[in-house]
Amino acid sequence: MRIRTVDAFTDRPFTGNPAGVLLFGPEGFPEDLWLQRIATELNLSETAFAHPLPPGGEADWALRWFTPATEVDMCGHATLATAHVLHTTSAASGTVRFTARCGALTSTAHPDGSITLDFPTAPLTPEAAPKGLAEALGAPPLSVHDTGPHIGDLLVELADEAAVRALAPDFPALATLSRRGVIATAAAARPDSGYDFVSRGFFPGVGIDEDPVTGSAHTALAPFWSARLGRDELTGLQASARSGLVRTSLRGARTLLTGHAVTVLDGELLVAP
Repeated sequence: MRIRTVDAFTDRPFTGNPAGVLLFGPEGFPEDLWLQRIATELNLSETAFAHPLPPGGEADWALRWFTPATEVDMCGHATLATAHVLHTTSAASGTVRFTARCGALTSTAHPDGSITLDFPTAPLTPEAAPKGLAEALGAPPLSVHDTGPHIGDLLVELADEAAVRALAPDFPALATLSRRGVIATAAAARPDSGYDFVSRGFFPGVGIDEDPVTGSAHTALAPFWSARLGRDELTGLQASARSGLVRTSLRGARTLLTGHAVTVLDGELLVAP
């Protein structure tokens, strides 16, 4: 079986967020334990597994995502990576429909090489900052929002871009404060920076201290910043060490996420299910 590593939400190798991608045949997924072992072996923030579905149905491919520790309900960058592999290997063209834990998703490839994902918009609910959040994160929050059942994060607004970039969280403490993790965000420091807001994503509860670029987090960041900035078309910079850009387009109950991807490793998996 072919197994690939794809850098997502970037057009340059060794930046963005790397995801493993493994495509199966129409026979479907092997047992969960084997999938988890592959994801643990690759030790990337997520590994995506997909197989084609019979023609004529509501989806073209079934899709699942695993961190090194557990299966997750939603993952943007590994979906982008999967769509990139499908298009670059001619396994699919145009728009691809996926079925996943979080429901129906689509990806659409564009002539410039970018891919747009259609994801459910995260419902945002304001809430009081949990006890210990400021200490665990390392900065006082301006506001805190719950992001709903699919991603299960706390969206935490900080004072400015510098505060987001300077964070050095207490990860064990942070892991106790939400189901999946914490998204820290602030407005861009300069209007000419090429992005509208910055973020960082910390997910120690699912085995990822800091995720390089989190597509699913932008389904919450898009409505949050669209409401504040008065625009539905925005660009977010995830300010991790690897960094990456996500273009967001708010469409009510759906959020479009657009970015590029680059395959950096294409090899053979020698251990069969």
